[in-house]
Amino acid sequence: MANTLRLEIVTPEATVYSEDVDMVTLPAVEGQIGILPQHVPLMTQMVPGEMIVRKNGQDRFLAVGEGLVEITGDHVAILTDLAIAAENIDEAKAEEARQRAAARLREKLSSEEVASVNAALARSLAQLRVKRRQHN
Repeated sequence: MANTLRLEIVTPEATVYSEDVDMVTLPAVEGQIGILPQHVPLMTQMVPGEMIVRKNGQDRFLAVGEGLVEITGDHVAILTDLAIAAENIDEAKAEEARQRAAARLREKLSSEEVASVNAALARSLAQLRVKRRQHN
């Protein structure tokens, strides 16, 4: 029985993570889910938030956007629009994006624009949450 699983995270720009890990915790539409080796096969939708990757007893935090997750017993494949490690997040840029999105929501927008702005707001909030966790 394997004691690790392969985590692969792909964004439109690149494969941002491809390593064997001990555990993955991610924000799914059903709520936060933890994935260990030998997890039951599952397809789910990921929502913007914080992903925790445990490897060799160390936790690494990533801000993630919306995406699709495929889980098998020894593999987690994630296709997402955003995946940034905490140490690579520019807090000032993320705060600026959050403020821009919040200001846009006060304007008169179509339902499509509201959905787009809400998605941008969720991504910036995820980045800020992950980055600010580093400060604590």
